[in-house]
Amino acid sequence: MTETSARSVDAKHVSPGRPDFLTVRNFDFFYGKKQALFDITMDIPEKRVTALIGPSGCGKSTLLRNFNRMNELIDGIRHSGDIRLLGQSIFDKTVEVIALRRSVGMVFQKSNPFPKSIYENVVYGLRIGGESKKSVLDEAVERSLRGAALWDEAKDRLHESALGLSGGQMQRLCIARAIANRPKVLLMDEPCSALDPIATVKVEELIHELKQEFTIIIVTHNMQQATRCSDKTAFFYLGKLIEFAETQKIFSNPVQKQTEDYITGRFG
Repeated sequence: MTETSARSVDAKHVSPGRPDFLTVRNFDFFYGKKQALFDITMDIPEKRVTALIGPSGCGKSTLLRNFNRMNELIDGIRHSGDIRLLGQSIFDKTVEVIALRRSVGMVFQKSNPFPKSIYENVVYGLRIGGESKKSVLDEAVERSLRGAALWDEAKDRLHESALGLSGGQMQRLCIARAIANRPKVLLMDEPCSALDPIATVKVEELIHELKQEFTIIIVTHNMQQATRCSDKTAFFYLGKLIEFAETQKIFSNPVQKQTEDYITGRFG
């Protein structure tokens, strides 16, 4: 790993008092005896988009799923090192996993709306958290659907099944559902891989808008998408963080030859 790899956060992009918003320190991760991540150290800045790139099996999705402890649903996993959000370890015994996942929302590769109405999809997490006041739920639905650029398309069909939406609309609904709890971090695992080009453009534009409020981490195989959407890019290979820097630098003047070989298509 080089000097460009996540030793500091650009302070002008971080709220005062939060120099290390989301930090990873000497993080190793294992599926049983197989080690998937090796000594990952990086600082992820607040309210910017960080892209994780690299060939299949390089560890980028594994790292993404550690940020909200989704990997704990798998038997036999273990880790060493730490991940800290706003200075607190996400693995601390006082941290409730459900509360963590409200703070660190996730949008998956394949849209997964519930077989409920559009309205009930958006408020699902709020209802689980005990919110039942209609005015609060109504406000959250409109705010979240507007935030996901879906309000104008869905406002007259809020009580119709979400399964009647198009693929691109379903993915934006899943984004609305993820932001309804107002998380601090929004994780996106290849959110456009199943979408057509027009729907992809809408989601990419949405990502640009959402970073005004949320810290976004996106896994993508699409190099063009990384250059269009992200402020910083991390290149992973065989479970190791090879290089982490401003996206423009990664794609125009990478320090590591492995990074250059990957982004120019020589392997991967």
